[in-house]
Amino acid sequence: MTPPLPFDGAAAKRLEDCYAVVMDDVAARLARNVRSLREGRALTQAQMAKLASLPRATWAHLESGAANPTLAVLDGVATAFQVTIEELVAATRSEAHHYPKADLPVKMRGVVAIRKLLPDPIPGMDIDRIELPPNAKMIGVPHTPGTREYLTCEAGEIVLIASGEEYRLSAGDVVAFRGDQRHSYLNQGARLAIAYSVVVIARR
Repeated sequence: MTPPLPFDGAAAKRLEDCYAVVMDDVAARLARNVRSLREGRALTQAQMAKLASLPRATWAHLESGAANPTLAVLDGVATAFQVTIEELVAATRSEAHHYPKADLPVKMRGVVAIRKLLPDPIPGMDIDRIELPPNAKMIGVPHTPGTREYLTCEAGEIVLIASGEEYRLSAGDVVAFRGDQRHSYLNQGARLAIAYSVVVIARR
């Protein structure tokens, strides 16, 4: 059997150099993603640092590409953005991707069709297109405590019942309500009703 090669100083230096290259790449991805997420929310570094309970200088260091943050700092940043830590250091994907209608999953709840509109999962968020035929009713599923839901009526008329209150939505109307309670959707009209539901799930 061939004896193992000695792990000399030169080999150790090469390994150290490889590690440095990998870490530099991770730091660059982190900086790019953090900056992109912040700018996408139209917030300043100071505002995001406050949301993440971090010093303003720490946030600026993250976006510089030279930071070596602790796990606690990464967790604070991920929580502020409502994303996972993995997403903070992920490689950049293409700026755009076309998803044909046929590729978007549709779930049937009786006669009600629910089309998922987030092909790329976003932790803490769910967006659905809901089609309610005439006289159709759908019982909503309560989410985790603290969840908010925003229901927009696109066409027809929809009755939302939440916490015993009744809200009638026409095209263009929006109702914001607690998504952690019992609720239901009803179409009492004579034509198809279409709504969009945006659910912002509270982190446990």
